[in-house]
Amino acid sequence: MNSMKNIVKALCTLLALILILPACSAGSGESSGESSEKLLPITINGTEIRIGETTVQALLDQGMNVGWVDENYERVDVDPSMELEPNAYYTGGSINVSENVFAHISFVTEDKAVPLGEAVIARLEFSLVGEEDKSVLEKIAFDGVPITELTREKAGEMYPDWTGDEVMWLKYGLEYKYDLNFDMTSGQMTKFSASREYDVDWNGGD
Repeated sequence: MNSMKNIVKALCTLLALILILPACSAGSGESSGESSEKLLPITINGTEIRIGETTVQALLDQGMNVGWVDENYERVDVDPSMELEPNAYYTGGSINVSENVFAHISFVTEDKAVPLGEAVIARLEFSLVGEEDKSVLEKIAFDGVPITELTREKAGEMYPDWTGDEVMWLKYGLEYKYDLNFDMTSGQMTKFSASREYDVDWNGGD
């Protein structure tokens, strides 16, 4: 009789474990999904730039004014066929939107040497001070919102889990980093940057 009780008890324990395991598995999957970082795109005159995905050639194909600082520290048009070293990070690039507004960009290569045109945009930084023409600023959008509308208050509403104060709103994740800066009086955006982390030679192109 005791033997039968032990068998029943063992079967009940086994059944309980079978029911618990799927629940644990589902809970783990949800947690992983929630922790994944979101890529926030930047748009210039209708062309979307996705940090870590968009290539230099993709910008050139859209007619963008992409430049490069040469060895004489002068801005010249990029040569998309110029060979870049593998696993390297290159700074000194720029995208001109107007005479006063331009984005500093950095390129990255991974496990093989590629032409500059195939290098991926790893970082982009815009300084918006000095441009008074609103029609120029309206050509630039962050995460689908024109920067003329993305005030400090709106940024707080859109990204409540970010950190900062009245003049900056930041998100420094493991993969992506976003830095939004605002004028203290008007709340209007004055500067912003977006970048992706890479394990590469940071001396490339410097």
